[in-house]
Amino acid sequence: MRREPLSDPRNRVRDVERETARFRARALAGFLLVALCLLALAARFAWLEIARHDEFRARSDQNRISVRSIPPTRGLIFDRNGVLLAENTAAFRLEVVPEQVRDLPATLAALGEVIALSDDDLERFAALRRSKHPFESLPLRFKLSEDEIARFSTERWRFPGVEIVPYLTRAYPLGEEFAHLVGYVGRIDAADATRLDERRYAGTTHIGKSGIERQYESELHGEPGYEQVEVNVDKRPLRVIQRSAPTPGRNLYLTVDARLQHAAREAFAGRAGAAVALDPRNGEVLAMVSVPSFDPNLFVNGIGRVDYATLLNAPERPLLDRAIAGGYTPGSTVKPYLALGGLELGLRRPEDTVLSTGEFHLPGDSKRAYRDDKRGGHGRVDLHEAIAQSVNTYFYSLAFDMGIERFSAWMGKFGFGRPTGIDLIGESAGVLPSKEWKRGRMNQNWYPGETVIAGIGQGYWVITPIQLAQAVAMLAARGVRHPPHLLRALQDGINQDPRPAPTPPAQPSIVRNPADWTAVEQGMIAVVNGPTGTARGLGEGFPYVIAGKTGTAERYSRTDETWQNIMSVAVERHQVLFEAFAPADDARIAVIVALEAGHTGAHDAAPIARRILDAWLKYDDDGGRAP
Repeated sequence: MRREPLSDPRNRVRDVERETARFRARALAGFLLVALCLLALAARFAWLEIARHDEFRARSDQNRISVRSIPPTRGLIFDRNGVLLAENTAAFRLEVVPEQVRDLPATLAALGEVIALSDDDLERFAALRRSKHPFESLPLRFKLSEDEIARFSTERWRFPGVEIVPYLTRAYPLGEEFAHLVGYVGRIDAADATRLDERRYAGTTHIGKSGIERQYESELHGEPGYEQVEVNVDKRPLRVIQRSAPTPGRNLYLTVDARLQHAAREAFAGRAGAAVALDPRNGEVLAMVSVPSFDPNLFVNGIGRVDYATLLNAPERPLLDRAIAGGYTPGSTVKPYLALGGLELGLRRPEDTVLSTGEFHLPGDSKRAYRDDKRGGHGRVDLHEAIAQSVNTYFYSLAFDMGIERFSAWMGKFGFGRPTGIDLIGESAGVLPSKEWKRGRMNQNWYPGETVIAGIGQGYWVITPIQLAQAVAMLAARGVRHPPHLLRALQDGINQDPRPAPTPPAQPSIVRNPADWTAVEQGMIAVVNGPTGTARGLGEGFPYVIAGKTGTAERYSRTDETWQNIMSVAVERHQVLFEAFAPADDARIAVIVALEAGHTGAHDAAPIARRILDAWLKYDDDGGRAP
C-alpha cells in the first residue's frame, strides 16, 4: 500500500479547538458590531423621537396643519341719520401662494388664458410679492365674474397653489357725492407695508387711502383672527381644527346729512367749486361738497392706468378736494371780520363814516388809486352800509389804519393762514397776508398799498372753503370757535348702541363787546334783506332771517393778456363766493359757497347757498342728537 506524504495539508489532523476559538471570536465581534449599530440606531431614534420631538412635531404639523389669518370685517360708515355711505359686499378673488407654484411666470401666463389678467394686475402682484413672504397667499385678481369662476374651476387641477377665495370688498353706494369726504380704500402697496403693523394687518389686502377711510383707519380696521386647518398633501383643506374669530372694525357715524349733501351738489349743476355747511353751535360738518368729483369705487380693487391718467390729467381736477385743499381769493367775504376788528381794536365806531368817491389814495400819494366797485363811489357810508353795499373805500381806509401787524394778528384769530384741524388728511393752510409771510416767501419788504388791498380780500390772500366756513361759523357763534369735525359717533357692533365721539373743545370768544358783534351782524343782515344789499332779495320766502356777505375776486390781473381776452365774457373773470348763517340771531347753520368762475358772488354763489339753506330747513333735526 502506498502512503501519502505527511506534508500534504489535506492529510494534516484538524485543530478543532483552535477553529472553534476563532469562530467564537469572529461571532463575538460580529455580535458586538451589530449591537453597536443597534445602540446607535436606538440612540438616534431616541434623539429624534424624544429630544427633538417638539421640533419635528411642529414640522409635521406645518405640513399637516395650515394656519390662516382671518382679516377683520371693516367697519361701516353712515351719515348722521344712518344712511349707508361705505359698505362691504361679497365677492371672489384669485389668490396665489408663490411657494407652492413651481414655475410662477409660466403659471401666470397659463392663468391669463383662463381668466383675464391685465398688466396692472400683474404689476401689482409683482409689487406685493416683494413685500410679502413666499408662503403667504397673495391676491392676483379681484371681483371675479361667475363666468370666470366657472372657467377656472374646470381647469383647477392645472394650477397648484392657486385658489379662488371669497372676500368682502368695499363699496360706496353714493359714489361721487361723498368721494372726497368718505374717501376710498385701496390695495396695500409697498409703501403701506413698511408703516403697518404686520401682525394686525395679516391677511388684509386693503387699507384706507383718503378721506374718512384713511383718517379713521385704526377704528375701521379691527383686529385679525386665525384658523388652524388640516390639509392634505396637495394643501387642500380637510377640516378646521381651531378657529379664533376676528374683531370687526367699528362703525362710524358722521356729522353730515346725506340729503343735504345731495342738495348741495345738485345746486352746483356741474360748476367747479366747493361748499361747506357747519353747525356753529358745535362745529359739526353738515355738508361738504367738492365739484367735480369722481367715482371712488374705481379705486377699491386697483384703478387701471388709463382711467387714473384720465382723472389725473383732467383740466377740471376732479381728484382735488376743493373743500379742504382748494385755494381761493376771499374777496369781500373778509370785510365783516375786518369790520369787527376795527370795532374791537377801537379804530372805528359803528356810526363813524367814510366818504366813498370811487377812489382811495394813500396819504401823500395822489397817483396810485384804489377803486370802489361803483363808479363815482357810494357817498358817505357808516359800518352798516359799508358791509351791506360792500364799499371798498371803507375797508381800504380801515386796513390802512389798522396796519399789517394788527391786521394779520386779528384775522389770524378766525383761523386764516393755518389748517382748521378738521379730521381729514390733506388740508391746506392757505395764506394770511403778513410781513413775515412775504419776507419768508419772497424776501421782500411789505408796502402800505399791500395792506390796503388785503383789506378787501385781494393781494396775497389764499383761503380754503373750510377756513372760510370756520370763520363765518365763529361770527355766527359770536366769536366762539368750535373746531370743525366730521365724526359724530362710534359703534362697536351692529347690535350695540352708538356712543358719541369726543369733540374738540370750544375756544373762548374773541369778541369782548357784544355790541360790536351786533353791529356787524346787522350789516350782514342788510346784505340779504336791506334795500341796498349786494344780495338783496335772497332771503325772500325763507322763514328765518339770513345774514350773509358776497365776495367777488378777480382771477386775473387787469394788466395781463388773459384779462384782455376775457373782457367780453364776464362769467370767466372772477372767483365768486358767498357766506351766510341763519337764523341770524341764534344761528344753527353757517354756509359758504365758492365757485372758481362766475360773474359776482350775488349772481352765482348766493343762489347755491340759498338752495342749501332750503334743503337744511327741510331736513334739519336741530343738530343735537347722536344717532
